[in-house]
Amino acid sequence: MNRLYDMEPRVMDDEMLKLAVGEQGPREEAGQLAKQEGILFKDVLSLQLDFQNILRIDNLWQFESLQKLQLDNNIIEKIEGLENLTHLVWLDLSFNNIEAIEGLDTLVNLEDLSLFNNRISKIDSLDALVKLQVLSLGNNHIGNLMNVIYLRRFKALRTLSLSGNPVAEDEDYKMFICAYLPDLVYLDFRRLDDHMKELAEMKHQYSIDELKHRENLVQARLEDEQARREELEEHKFTYKDKFVIICLNIFEYGLKQQEKRKAELDNFMECVQEAIQENQEQGKLKIAKFEEKHLLSLNAIREESELSNIEAKIVQYSEDITELFNVLMTLEMQLMEQLECRDLENHHHEKLLEIAINILEKIVKGEMDEDLPDDVRSLFVDKDTIVNAVGASHDIHLLKIDNREDELVTRVNSWCTHLLDKIHKDEIMRNRKRVKEINQYVDHVQSELDSLECGDLLD
Repeated sequence: MNRLYDMEPRVMDDEMLKLAVGEQGPREEAGQLAKQEGILFKDVLSLQLDFQNILRIDNLWQFESLQKLQLDNNIIEKIEGLENLTHLVWLDLSFNNIEAIEGLDTLVNLEDLSLFNNRISKIDSLDALVKLQVLSLGNNHIGNLMNVIYLRRFKALRTLSLSGNPVAEDEDYKMFICAYLPDLVYLDFRRLDDHMKELAEMKHQYSIDELKHRENLVQARLEDEQARREELEEHKFTYKDKFVIICLNIFEYGLKQQEKRKAELDNFMECVQEAIQENQEQGKLKIAKFEEKHLLSLNAIREESELSNIEAKIVQYSEDITELFNVLMTLEMQLMEQLECRDLENHHHEKLLEIAINILEKIVKGEMDEDLPDDVRSLFVDKDTIVNAVGASHDIHLLKIDNREDELVTRVNSWCTHLLDKIHKDEIMRNRKRVKEINQYVDHVQSELDSLECGDLLD
């Protein structure tokens, strides 16, 4: 059975493939045109590579449309390199040195397979060939007749060749195959008659019935597994759809919360700026009033001739400067206190309690015109209930303020902490700058007074 040649084994390279495609391509005028323009391997449907002394199957990945491949009468030892030939319908690997059936897992469209005259000893690894109709395994080393039972799974198989194998010498060979492969039409190139099939079925009835029972159990198990897989896939899709919806809802909720947070932040920053602006306006007003008085005081001191009166006016003016300093610093400290969260919460609590007590009094007197929600109205039973509710709210708010650092575990909270720190630092810097400006202004005014005092004393 060995295919041995005196010539060296050949490699299946591009040169060999181009030559074969060119020789087997179109003839006459169409052939000349094809040679000029070139034939793309991906468009080739049939390829004949017999008697080429090929040792290894290679470089066929470009023949993605190939339907018929002839590799007989070579010295191939292993079935390989056929993974991309998924459209292959007809494959001839006869008269080679192949020892095992393998490398056919992707050939799901294969209908005709010839492995005649090789070294194969076992029929297996053909599971993917669900469309297989013709199988030639003659002149191999298959010796176990029970191995033929493997072929029962190929429901489309109609032609089988096993002549030349040790199994073909068994006296029960034909009967056995007729019994176990009842849909087979041709065996070793001869048609099987119905009478022989009936005799074979009667002879092996008990074994066939037992085999069918096992096959039915296996089939039922496979169907159950398939049903479970389909159910699992359905659950996966359902879960995936629900998960996507949940993610979208979370995303939309996040966007809304982001907008809400941005609005709150903008409102907070607006309030901060309003507080700073109001504080500055009050400071400017105080300084403007002082400036008016400042000019009058300086002129009065300069025009005074009595030393005792000058000293009295200088003392009074010095007190006015000190008062201005205290007023400006008081305004600045009030602004700083307004930006303290705890003080804001305490102020909020006081206002909320005051409003709640007023509403309770209106409800008791029947003067409440607004329609309150049931859960809100249930709080306004008596003064103790509403005070306890507002107090509990206040305690929770204070607790949240106290534990703010522990709760800042997410990026949003980290951002919030960073923002508040930045606002606090900016306010400290602004405060320091403002205090410096106040001190510089007061020092300037004081220096004017001191210079004026010294000049008057010298005079």
